Amino acid sequence: MAPKIKRKIKFPPVAASAEIEPRNPSETAGEKAYRKIRSDILFGRLPPQHKLRLDQLKIAYATSVSTLREILNRLSSEQLVLAEGQRGFEVAPVSIENLREIAELRELLECHALEQSFASADVEWEGRVVAAHHKLAQMEARMKRGDYAGTEQWKMYDWQFHQALISACGSATLMETHAAACDKYLRYQMIALSYRGDIAEREHRQLLECALNRDAKTACEVLVKHIAGGVEHALATKTIR
Repeated sequence: MAPKIKRKIKFPPVAASAEIEPRNPSETAGEKAYRKIRSDILFGRLPPQHKLRLDQLKIAYATSVSTLREILNRLSSEQLVLAEGQRGFEVAPVSIENLREIAELRELLECHALEQSFASADVEWEGRVVAAHHKLAQMEARMKRGDYAGTEQWKMYDWQFHQALISACGSATLMETHAAACDKYLRYQMIALSYRGDIAEREHRQLLECALNRDAKTACEVLVKHIAGGVEHALATKTIR
């Protein structure tokens, strides 16, 4: 049996169910269940290789077996769930190789999107970026004081800040593809419970300054360092093999 690994930072269980995207009040019960299961996978509440048994999911997510099959097949197409033929479904596994691939894809997409976004940005975009950074900075300051109760909200604000930075790129397809890559990257960070403190906070502030100065070149340099640092810090926790 592998020895337990002691971490310097221990996050308590989070009771609230954080979600990245805002709810749509007109969504169907099936869409609501899909969003909830997807969120539970991304935030690690459904851990890697967890068996997704339809009889249990039916109760937990208050939806029918037929709807659940549709949801799990949809999540399988997003590579968040594995379909095992007659054996059913399980949450997709994680690996060091896959984390590095996702990080490289995110870096490629986000650098390109930053360049496009900075080139066509206006005052409305600037307002979105400043507001998103303000929320993130408030949560980072809270965690810096040792309060980790809002871990999921912190990562949600992190996701929203990076999305705000590229929101003027002019391509919905690029935004959607980047969001999908970031979601997978987020799952690894939540599994590793990785918090880099002052380093990440400083890099986020540098990205904000680059945005306000429309300095895409420096922003990409900061972003490359930011993503690489996040990967290495996550791997240092020894929770991903």
